[in-house]
Amino acid sequence: MDINALFTDEGLRAFTATVRDQHVRDAQQYGQIADIVRRRLEQTPIEGDRWMAKKIRAWKVSRQLKAMQKASGEAASKAEALYATYVNEVLELPQRRAVAEAKKLERKNSRQTAVGAAVASSLNKTVTSLNSPQEQAPDTVPQARPAEFVAPDNPWNQWPMAAGGERPTSTINDYFPKGEGR
Repeated sequence: MDINALFTDEGLRAFTATVRDQHVRDAQQYGQIADIVRRRLEQTPIEGDRWMAKKIRAWKVSRQLKAMQKASGEAASKAEALYATYVNEVLELPQRRAVAEAKKLERKNSRQTAVGAAVASSLNKTVTSLNSPQEQAPDTVPQARPAEFVAPDNPWNQWPMAAGGERPTSTINDYFPKGEGR
C-alpha cells in the first residue's frame, strides 16, 4: 500500500471502502457462527448438566461471538467515519475558511456602511438644526429656562435667601476652614 495515496480523496476512499467491506463480511460471519454454535451447544448435553445448563453454556459461548460481530460492525462504521472526518477536516477546510472570510468581510463592510449612514444622518440633523430659525420647531423639546432668566453679573441677587438671610459663601473653604481641629 502506498502511504501517499492515503492523503488523496480517491486513495482514502478506496482504503476505507476496502476496510469497511472486510469488517461487514466479518460481522456477518461472526453472526452466523454465533447462531450455529449456540444451536449446537443447546443440543449437546454434557454429563452432569442440570435443567438449564445447556442453554446457559450456549449463551455464554455465543455471547463472545456476538461481541465480535458488534465490534466488527462498529469498525465498519468507524471506517466510514474516518473518511467523512478526513473530507470534513482536510479536504473541505480551505473552502469553508474562504467562505467564512468572505462572510466576515461582508459583515465588516455592512457595519462600516451602517456607521457611515448613522454619522451622515447625525451630521445632517445637526446642520439642519443649526441653520433653522430660532422659533421653536413643533417636534423639538422646549428649553427649560430661557437664557434671559439669569443675569450674567451676579446670579445670587435674583433668588430669595434661605432662612437666616445670610449670603452664600464664595468658596468651599468658607465651609471647611483649613487647619482647625488638626
